[in-house]
Amino acid sequence: MNSLDQFVLAVIKSPSQYTELDQIYVHNRILGLVGEGDVVAAADEELTSLVDALVTTACQNGKIEDTPSDKEILADQLMDMVTPLPSVLNQSFWDKYQASPQMATDYFFNLSKTNDYIKTRAIAKNVSFPAKTEFGDLEITINLSKPEKDPKAIAAARNQPQDGYPLCQLCMQNEGYLGRLGYPSRSNHRIVRMMLGGETWGFQYSPYAYFNEHSIFLDQVHRPMVINRQTFTNLLEIVNQLPHYFVGSNADLPIVGGSMLSHEHYQGGRHVFPMMKAPVVRAIDLGVEGVDAGIVKWPMSTIRLISKDVVALTDAAVKIHESWIDYSDESVDVRAYTDGVRHHTTTPIAYKDGENYVLDVVLRDNQTSTEFPDGIFHPHQDVQHIKKENIGLIEVMGRAILPARLKTELAEVGKYLLDQPNQMVDMHKKWADQLKSTNIITTENVESVVNAEVGNVFARVLADAGVFKWDETGEAAFDRFVAAINE
Repeated sequence: MNSLDQFVLAVIKSPSQYTELDQIYVHNRILGLVGEGDVVAAADEELTSLVDALVTTACQNGKIEDTPSDKEILADQLMDMVTPLPSVLNQSFWDKYQASPQMATDYFFNLSKTNDYIKTRAIAKNVSFPAKTEFGDLEITINLSKPEKDPKAIAAARNQPQDGYPLCQLCMQNEGYLGRLGYPSRSNHRIVRMMLGGETWGFQYSPYAYFNEHSIFLDQVHRPMVINRQTFTNLLEIVNQLPHYFVGSNADLPIVGGSMLSHEHYQGGRHVFPMMKAPVVRAIDLGVEGVDAGIVKWPMSTIRLISKDVVALTDAAVKIHESWIDYSDESVDVRAYTDGVRHHTTTPIAYKDGENYVLDVVLRDNQTSTEFPDGIFHPHQDVQHIKKENIGLIEVMGRAILPARLKTELAEVGKYLLDQPNQMVDMHKKWADQLKSTNIITTENVESVVNAEVGNVFARVLADAGVFKWDETGEAAFDRFVAAINE
């Protein structure tokens, strides 16, 4: 049995709409996609291997160009055949939800891996390791999963008409979208519909997950991100519906926000981040009955709210957020506005701890200055050789998403530390010389020394992004802000 026949059987056995009576029809549909020449043998009987073989077959038969873009589009078209229709998937999800929320998410998550929407093979390439710091064990990842952009596709996309469909990569219009040059294929993409605040939202998984069950919750309407009372209400409602998940929102301003500010969305999943383990070191009184509040021992300035009452919890979060929007303290470079431009917002994260709801509210300030043109509360220049990009939701919680370049660059740093021939880039030299002077480096420990120091740099990155520092001046400033909340 060749790979095409094996894939036909897999389609029939899958939870898609096809049955044995559809076997000839499915076979002919696949032939139409891959061509009628000789079929390439698959490496094994795994679904992804069968699709790989069929994509190679299509290239050999001249049905598609041998480019990353064409191959991705065809692979997802084939995987779409083993994926239930959106209506069927939604019915199955909510049927399973009646038994338990976790059963429903297990179903959706496993399906999204099986049909290769979640790119498990690519994700497996990522480098990750823990790093002990004064703020606990941080999580370091070097992101190698997202494919490099195809130069041919970039060039060709320049000449493609831009019709604004889908409006962005977070819109529901992406569900089942074929894809095109310069825009990802989404034939096998599915979205679970859910209600939040009386409006329809979508729940999907991230194709290139940064942590376990990395989820995205997206507004059905394409509108810019905003942090307000409805945000806090929505986050707590998601945690209520999916109590085994956390969920948080990126800030709604540039520099301190995420990479997609044009479409309202949140991120969540089944992962306990370092920040969630960090202790409260000072209890504070926000004057909201039924809510315990305190300052978290974390490099990013964070107030933790705990309550069984989601309305009271929301009231407390709004009180912090609205106070912070207009709060300034020149003594620590905190300014709410310059030249009429707003600089303050928050990054909120919600999760459950037993019967309690927890809402961590992280204070953010996106000012720039002559000394810090990338951001006063952003990674400063001396650590940008490791991390220059925005500190978004995931980093705020203690998981570094570092650029792919570091895999090879850090290996060269290691060679430099061992006085071996190397091609270390100049921007790492000052840091590497410091490592040399403060450590005894051997072939046995060089990797662990470099990894530990990367963790320390990431802790510094987070400290740079924290508006109130962990020193006497910063803690006094934080206390002044807390007092201002209650004025």
